[in-house]
Amino acid sequence: MELRARRRLIVGVVAGTVAAVALAAVVYVTTGGDGGGGPGVQAAQQDGLPADGMNAAGLASAGQSAPASASVSASGQTAGACSRPVGAAPVVKVTDVATGVRVTGYGREGDTDPLPMAIAAAPGGGSWLAWLGTDGRVYLGRLGCDDKLVGSPTSFTGIDLQDVAADANGGVLLLTRKGDCGGGTLCGGSSSPCNTMHMIRFDNSGKQVWERQVTNLTGDRTGYDDGARFIWWYQHHGRLAYDGTNYAAYFGVAITVKNGACVDIHEGDRMQVVGPSGALVPGRGSFEVGCSHSWTTRIAWDPRVSRFAMVCATDNACRIAQPNPYRTVAAGTCDGTLFGGDLVLAASKGYWTAWSQGGKARLEHFSTGASDATVTTSAKTGHPHLVAYGSGRMLLAWESGSSMTAQVYDTGAARTVGGTFTVDAKDHAYQAFKAYPDGSVAYAAAGANATTIRIARVQPMA
Repeated sequence: MELRARRRLIVGVVAGTVAAVALAAVVYVTTGGDGGGGPGVQAAQQDGLPADGMNAAGLASAGQSAPASASVSASGQTAGACSRPVGAAPVVKVTDVATGVRVTGYGREGDTDPLPMAIAAAPGGGSWLAWLGTDGRVYLGRLGCDDKLVGSPTSFTGIDLQDVAADANGGVLLLTRKGDCGGGTLCGGSSSPCNTMHMIRFDNSGKQVWERQVTNLTGDRTGYDDGARFIWWYQHHGRLAYDGTNYAAYFGVAITVKNGACVDIHEGDRMQVVGPSGALVPGRGSFEVGCSHSWTTRIAWDPRVSRFAMVCATDNACRIAQPNPYRTVAAGTCDGTLFGGDLVLAASKGYWTAWSQGGKARLEHFSTGASDATVTTSAKTGHPHLVAYGSGRMLLAWESGSSMTAQVYDTGAARTVGGTFTVDAKDHAYQAFKAYPDGSVAYAAAGANATTIRIARVQPMA
């Protein structure tokens, strides 16, 4: 295993650690409970809407629940069970959700810091919203078509939220819980947490159906035992993907290796597939360790080839790579700025992934090996986001001041579609936009205060 690391991990040793809208058709619709004087109304004023949040078409004011069809649609068409308006250009709707509990803040947004929130598309048009409380609980709530909470959230024991995904019968949370390091002897350094990663299966009422640990600690194997796979302090974030039957979790993992009378702790990544009854499913691309010293693990299900596709950023040759076996997608450099973004299915075959180096975002097309097309974008960012946006399109987003800038591309040759536009939500380097069956995408972000979450939705585009 490569030990010349961006962050060399040997038992606790760290070695390094467009305000104007370009598309005239882009409109902000704001809803939420900020009392009419919060960021929602301010955004409306900045975008040329009256101070009460109403546009010329009579959109509901901020602080009220507007129907999902209230957005401007030049075509008059709607899509999906929520009848979301379909426009000739992207339309952004933001909604502030009152959670009723304190939500973990963004903090430093470091690659080892907790992830505050995640969102997933529900087949009926709504969403599941998950967030990390400040009380050692991960909360889960159902959102309706208006991106507002429906009913009361449920919660689960968890110290770090990773992801949420959904299907017709509910969905799955990926979260971290406290584990046991045991009495093993470290070869150097000091003790660190030895936590576990779990899938929590929930039904359509948000209640737990089963749980499955996807690390491998047991009563007989603790973190400092040879062969342990657990969650340490090092980058351990993960993502979920669904093949229609099984869920796959791909995440950073600590690796315990015996070294004489003591153990060393290394870091890589791990992928595990879990079936509908909660049992681990052998094969299906699962592996114990893929990329060495891995971060930004990304995964997607590709029905065209019936397999889970993955990419990582790794300091093994400092590159964007496919795991198990290692295959270079794009060569980077070891300057501390390498970041792997998200993964989207390309139009015909293969995939597009967004990544950055030196504060410049690129789109890379690949299939089973090295990239065969590179698009250098206009995005000056260290943390790009990429998501499928309806049929034949994808959306690239990145931080721009206190909000985000976005650009639509096609999924064929990654040509731009229209100009850039603003998404009025605060970026987080390690959170994700999620695609919806109706062609919209949504992003969960920090709200106006410690008990709210902002949902930024880019409505479907014709």
